[in-house]
This record gives sequence, structure tokens and C-alpha cells, in this order.
Amino acid sequence: MNKLYNQCICILLVALLFSCEKKIKSESAPIQIAFIADAHFQDIYAHFEDANYKGIENPETGNFVNIRTMQAQLQSTRIFNENYFAFIEALDDIVARGIKYVALPGDFSDDGQPVHVKGLRKILDSYSKKHGLLFFATTGNHDPVKPFTQEAGKTDFLGVGGQEQIIISSVKNLKDTAEGQLEPIITSEIKKWGYKDILNEMSLFGFYPQKEYVYWETPFSKYAYDEYSFEKAEEASGLNKRTYQIDAYNAHPDASYLVEPTDGVWLLAIDANVYVPNKELSGSSTNPNDFSGASIGYNNVLLQKTHLIAWVKKVAAQAKEKGKVLIAFSHYPMVEFNDDASDEMKSFFGENKMQLHRVPKANVAEVFVDAGIQIHFGGHMHINDTGVRTSKNGNTLFNIQTPSLAAYVPGYKVLTILSKTDFDVKTVIINKAKNFNSLFPLYEQEYAYLSETDSSTIWNKGILTTENYKDFTKFHLKELVRLRFLPSDWPKAFADSFLTTSGKDLLLKNSTSTELLNAHLLANNLTLEAFETWTGFDMVNDFYKLRSADQLAFADIGENRLKAYQFICEELKDVTDEKLKLWLRIFEKSRKGAPSNHFRINLEVHTIKNITP
Repeated sequence: MNKLYNQCICILLVALLFSCEKKIKSESAPIQIAFIADAHFQDIYAHFEDANYKGIENPETGNFVNIRTMQAQLQSTRIFNENYFAFIEALDDIVARGIKYVALPGDFSDDGQPVHVKGLRKILDSYSKKHGLLFFATTGNHDPVKPFTQEAGKTDFLGVGGQEQIIISSVKNLKDTAEGQLEPIITSEIKKWGYKDILNEMSLFGFYPQKEYVYWETPFSKYAYDEYSFEKAEEASGLNKRTYQIDAYNAHPDASYLVEPTDGVWLLAIDANVYVPNKELSGSSTNPNDFSGASIGYNNVLLQKTHLIAWVKKVAAQAKEKGKVLIAFSHYPMVEFNDDASDEMKSFFGENKMQLHRVPKANVAEVFVDAGIQIHFGGHMHINDTGVRTSKNGNTLFNIQTPSLAAYVPGYKVLTILSKTDFDVKTVIINKAKNFNSLFPLYEQEYAYLSETDSSTIWNKGILTTENYKDFTKFHLKELVRLRFLPSDWPKAFADSFLTTSGKDLLLKNSTSTELLNAHLLANNLTLEAFETWTGFDMVNDFYKLRSADQLAFADIGENRLKAYQFICEELKDVTDEKLKLWLRIFEKSRKGAPSNHFRINLEVHTIKNITP
């Protein structure tokens, strides 16, 4: 009797344990992965180990910093200094959300300078040890600027008294200095590292196998999944075994890898950097000056790195066979990122303007979606965007562009894997960043110096009144439009007439009937007076907000202004001015992109749906 009783108790305990285990699994949180692209990290507090130079002293904090000038920042598509604080803010936010996996789709550094890569590694190390974060990086065009290390430097660091300070890695790169200029600083810490040094420094973050990974491989490794061991992966991970021939004499490294950080999830890190050889070569196979930069991305991958296509096909087939969730990420977009307005933009701006040379050709998406990639996270363009493409074979690719922390709107993406076919993607905006304005006293010195020298392109001091980091990036974009984009990209005749014209004058000038115009305004609950408050410059500035942030810009532009823009685009769609008609078509497409803020993807039925905030 006691034996039977004990057997019954055992059976009940086993059943209870099984039930509890099942309940725990069903109630366990879904896997989440954060994507931080284009951090362009620069360690502003780092000191050069081989130079007797600490930087400049902040008069308010007493800290010594090495930062770039505000003048340089406001003519660049990326912020150089304040993004340091935004990066820390993003990591703290990721920790607070309980996310353990963080992917870095390239340009994690700014030009692969040793001082900054080392500083980044220290920060990632500290978050790994303190909070258990696992980081997975892939290379961007600013990480190895060229395949091999090269001498380099910058002329626009901020020096004492608000002047520019040259910091350079070799006197050989130093051009003639002007009278009164600060003495240049020479340090090897400011050269541009190539693949070998960058991957060595970042070795713990996906580029090489780690014992805690379930699985790891490269396009060149030979072992099968079922025979995997850390020792085999380690033996195959040497950079000398991860190269591809670009011609009979030259071979370049390829840092691509596949990692399974937790059971069932495969992260495919694609190194889409391509360095095209110059027509004339020096004869040295490691001369960085023999090759172009890698900013083009996948258009050149199809020409020079076709081995990646075969590898992707193999990985995707295995993922399907083994029931793994496959998520790809790389530095470059796989899909057109201008809301399908690239052709109109080429006609309006010119083929070599507005970074249109970076737009991936249609066959890029066709090749990779048919190879098996369904979800891909990219960066490079510093924009928030989603592109969807379905191939002739019926396969659908969702290309998710991750915004940069160093540009408007600063943020990162969070992917939540709900099932093998359902995915939630949310964009997290970095509105505030602690200490983001701590460098402002130094910019005051710079502004004073520029005012004394009567600089014609002096920046707007209003940026030093911004109260949070997001507003700082918004001001940065507006100054970038004024100081760089309008002078370099816009047709001068159109800009001269359009920028100062009010919305009201634009309507009246191009409407055939004032009576009909007023009727249309009334039907849309609008008044003509509402169009007096803004000019063509405001519309252009808001266009850049939309181009950079997509749905994230709606709140900054405002519902009423967006409604007015929509009305103008519709009302004037048939104007005789072909240039104006083209511009309005571009603007309207930018306003109506695919979901890019918070959305749900279903791979089974190939759908993407907005989720209302």
C-alpha cells in the first residue's frame, strides 16, 4: 500500500513539475534585440598615450576633453561630441528595459581611430560585466575606412581660445600651417585603423567566437552545425582565413559572421564593406591608398563580394531546416530609402546630389530576399525608415533603417521576437541625455573667436540654448540645411524663388481660381491665413525632418502644418511649373512612407502594420 502511495506521489510531483516548467516557458518574456546604428562614438575624455596633450579644460567642470569644433559638427551629417552622452543614455535605457542582446550595425566608431575604438571597447566591456549585455557588431565604412591601417588626423579639433587644433598621426600628413595657428599635436592614437586592429580590439563583440555562444561561423568556415565546437570555431576565426580575392594580387578581409547567442535565434552579421581598387596600383597589396572608401554598400557587394550571396543562401536554408529565427543586420540598406522618390529626386537635384549614389539598385533586394533574408536591419544613412520589397518569386524583404544616435531623430530600434513569424519593432527616441550640454562653455569660446575673425559662415549660437538632446539634434539638422545642404544640393534658381515665398503666396501664385481655392480650403477646414505663417524654407526644413525621421518627425512638424503641406501638394499637383510639380511630388512621397515608428511584421502573410503609440 505504501509502495503504491509513494508511486502516486511521484507521478503527481512529476506532473506538477512538468506543468510548472511548461507554465514558466509560456510565461517567459520573448527575446528582444536592440539595434544601435551609427553611434560614431568618440571618446571625448580620452587622453593620447604618446603625446603630452590632455586636450582643453572645460571652465565649468575642470575636465579636460578632446572634442571637435561646433563649426565642424554643423557642417557634418553627424554630431561628433554630444553623441557620447547619447550613447551612454541609450545603453542605460536598454539595461532598464531588461534587454540583453545589442547589435551594432556599423559605424560604431568614427574613422576607426585607436583612441576612440579603445574607449568604446572599455564602455561595452563595463556594460557586459555589470549588466550582462552581449554586443554583436558589424563593420561600417567609418570603422575600417580602408582595409588597412593608414596615417590620418583632423584639423578641426577645438583648441585653446576657441581656435582650431590640428591633431594628426604623422608629420608626413601635415600640410603648411598658417601664421598664428596652434601647434599641431602628433599622436599615433588618431590614425585610421584597418580590419586587423579594429577586430582585435572589438573581438569580444561577435567578430570572434565566444564560449557562451551556442554557435558561430563565417562564410569561410567548413564545419557543420551538428559538429560544432568552440575549438573548431576558434581555429577557423583567424582573419587570415577570412579573406576573399578581389583580383590576382589583392585579397581583402571579410568580417561577416553568423552567431546563435541563445537557442533558436540566428544573428547574421554581414560585412558589406567593399573597397574597389584604383585603376593604378602601387604594387603593395596592403597599401590603403590603392582602394576607394566603402560608402556605396550593396551595389558593390554584387560586383565584388558574390561569395556572400552563396553563404546567405546556405545559412537561410539551414535556418529554415533547423527551425531557427534568422535576423540579418549590416551597415548598409538593402532597399531604396527615399520612400520610392529616388527617381524624382535625381531629376530634381541631379544624380550626384542628396547621397543618391548610395541608393541600392532594385536587384540588391531581389538577390538577397531570394537568398532567404526576410528581415534586415541597416544603418549608414542616419535615417529612420522602412522599405518593403517583394521579388518576382514572391519572397518579401523588410529592410529596417535604424536611426543614428548622432543625428536627428536620435534613437535605436528594439526587435521583439513574438514567434517564428511574428515580430514587433519599436523605435526608442533618445529625448534626453545627461550632461549633453556640458561642453557648451567651450563652444562659447569658439563662437567668440569666430566673431572676432568675422567668419562669414558662423553658426547660429541659438543651438547653445537647446534644453534636451533631441532638440539639439533638431537644431543641428536645421543648421546643416542652411550651411551645407541648400548651398550644395539645391538648384539655385528654384531655391532663390521658393525659399522666401510664403505658403499663402505659393497657393495664390499657382492657383487658377481664387474662388475655387477658397472652396477647397473650406472643405478641408483650412484658411488661407494659416499659410502665411511659414515659408518655402520651413517646408524644405520639414522635408529634411521627414527624410531623416519619417513618422518620428510628425510631432515636431505638427498636425496642422502637415495638413497644410498635404493640401498644397494636392492643390498644385498639376501646376505648369515642372520643377515645382516635381518638388511637391517628392515631398508628398516623403510624408507617406511605410510604418517606421512602432509596427508589427508577419512573415507568414508578408504584412507590416502600424501600432498606434
